[in-house]
Amino acid sequence: MTTAHGDPTQFGPNAPGYAWKSAADVDPIEPFPGVTIKPLWEGDNDAKALITTIAPGTVWPGEDHHRPGPEEVYVVSGVLNDGVNDYPAGTFLHAPAGSWHIPQSEQGCVLFLFYPQG
Repeated sequence: MTTAHGDPTQFGPNAPGYAWKSAADVDPIEPFPGVTIKPLWEGDNDAKALITTIAPGTVWPGEDHHRPGPEEVYVVSGVLNDGVNDYPAGTFLHAPAGSWHIPQSEQGCVLFLFYPQG
């Protein structure tokens, strides 16, 4: 067991701005058929973290442009295809601001997404 040496009011969940949420407690939003989003956190400057599920055989309708900032993606399960390449579970992707792709998945996938600038 580790002993804390700092100010207990700044430790873990006591620290200002510390947040947590169980994905199981978030109702999914379906922006398109076959795509669900579970918002987990929203912070300053429109930063946000969410879980996205793409059902098997689903293709994002149109181009997914990254603006105003980048998109950070971690493939939790399944295989994500960006319209060109396949990315299996365990893959991290950084899509810079101004880039775009067409997310899709033949077998389905679950993604953790982070938008540091909205």
